[in-house]
Amino acid sequence: MEAKELIVPPFSEESAIVKIRRAEDNWNTRDPQRVSLGYTPDCIWRNRSEFFSGRENIIQFLTRKWIKELDYRLIKELWAFHGNRIAVRFAYEWHDDSGHWFRSYGNENWEFDEYGLMKRRIASINDLPISNNDRKYHWPLGRRPDDHLGLSELGL
Repeated sequence: MEAKELIVPPFSEESAIVKIRRAEDNWNTRDPQRVSLGYTPDCIWRNRSEFFSGRENIIQFLTRKWIKELDYRLIKELWAFHGNRIAVRFAYEWHDDSGHWFRSYGNENWEFDEYGLMKRRIASINDLPISNNDRKYHWPLGRRPDDHLGLSELGL
């Protein structure tokens, strides 16, 4: 596997878009350990109404999340960037253990250290119950295919 170039601040539009896609790809693995490596060891999180910090807490949070949110598929999109900060909007689809589907919408504000690791993540998220017929994400679990429509193209 080819080593990926490190993306560090200050961000350009192009580098911010690449940074976002890499984050999306990592989250779509649903591997808490792998995802946690994109954050500083003392990263500060606010996710909905939960506040915590540190990679170990990130791993615990994501483990709980993906036990509940089954067949999770995520798309992220650039909203804004400046210096060492990126704002994204996202939507993901998942179902619970009863088979009820949801689309979760949200925004994240990210702040990075000089090495390109996220040191602060602030996420606001809302869940919308959807029917199986309303689902828009049908790719196999894992990385979203490059030719799959993004949020704007899907009307989300």
